[in-house]
Amino acid sequence: MSDISGLSFEDALAELERIVRGLEGGQQKLEDAITCYERGTALRRHCEAKLAEAEARVQAIVERADGSLALKPVPPKDGD
Repeated sequence: MSDISGLSFEDALAELERIVRGLEGGQQKLEDAITCYERGTALRRHCEAKLAEAEARVQAIVERADGSLALKPVPPKDGD
């Protein structure tokens, strides 16, 4: 099983979609299905983290009264 942390959101989502299709097909052996389900769960968590990161970055952009954009400081994550 390859490392998930280096995957982009798009790559992780595409792999997760493939896993879901495979599980929905119901043609896998039980042990293989469990392994796929575990990987899918990890991919889902990775995608959720990437989305939360992107949301924080977008929320950090604030429009000023004159229409120009400025960056609003983002509070550090826990553990930083």
